[in-house]
Amino acid sequence: EGHLSNFEYLMVLNTLAGRTANDLMQYPVFPWVLRDYESATLDLRDPRAYRDLSRPMGAQTEERAARFRDRFAGWDDPAIPPFHYGTHYSSAAVVTSYLVRLQPFSSMHQALQDGRFDHADRLFHSVGEEWGLASGERGCDTGCVKELVPEFYYLPEFLINLHNLDLGTRQDAVQLGDVGLPPWAKGSAASFVRAMRAALESEYVSQHIHLWIDLVFGAKQTGKAAEEAQNVFFHLTYEGAVDPKAIADPAERERVLGQITHFGQTPTQLFDRPHPQRNTLRSAPPPPIVERWRKAFLRPTVEQRGAGSTTAGPAVTAIAAFR
Repeated sequence: EGHLSNFEYLMVLNTLAGRTANDLMQYPVFPWVLRDYESATLDLRDPRAYRDLSRPMGAQTEERAARFRDRFAGWDDPAIPPFHYGTHYSSAAVVTSYLVRLQPFSSMHQALQDGRFDHADRLFHSVGEEWGLASGERGCDTGCVKELVPEFYYLPEFLINLHNLDLGTRQDAVQLGDVGLPPWAKGSAASFVRAMRAALESEYVSQHIHLWIDLVFGAKQTGKAAEEAQNVFFHLTYEGAVDPKAIADPAERERVLGQITHFGQTPTQLFDRPHPQRNTLRSAPPPPIVERWRKAFLRPTVEQRGAGSTTAGPAVTAIAAFR
């Protein structure tokens, strides 16, 4: 019926999958949808501006994807199932790193870092650099496969050091303050978030978001399909992978609980079949966020959409509204 925007639908899926802003270990997860953080002008009509939503962050570049495939194929530890990624796309550390400039996340971040801010060179300081690291476009670091948090699509304040926190100085002598923005944002956090939201609601993303849903909430989250999609994470991140109560050794139980708590947790799987593609309604008026973007930047790029998914329970109602 098209009553839900892409943002709203993803929030519904996160909620149904047990993700909540009340739990840093299971904070709502949103996708990177753009890959162009260097151009002076952002053209939302150009498919090249967008990330490949059919592939996880660890497979955005072929060079890094090959390294992860080699890790999976060469794994020989009988006690631990093979995996592509030894880190996760969402964790307490990821969430507090992104939101470190806002309370209570500043204090939460410090609590995870023994009462201090992490080293300045490891803190979130530039959107473009963060994309480059998470996607592998800037080197083949195999330790970063982060996705995003919802705030990238509605809350510009998280990008601004409103409280003048002392976040330290990088090795290049840059004092950390506000987050560095792409040239097309023209130095405005509000313009950046508006553009990100317009991209999320764009026709391109509407036509491809089901592929990302398959990876995170759906049919390619586990099993053979996950292996083929290069989407297998460390086994303890999956729901039901281990029962801590069944571990007799207290030290081992504590170690496992620590890994589950801090490493990251994969959402509850909602769909066991491929998520249908959303229909784009070219004749329908664009959402308000897109209309404002078009008027401000003369970039008419986005129309309405609609498509759904298949499962039982509350998700059926969400899918109907999404379509």
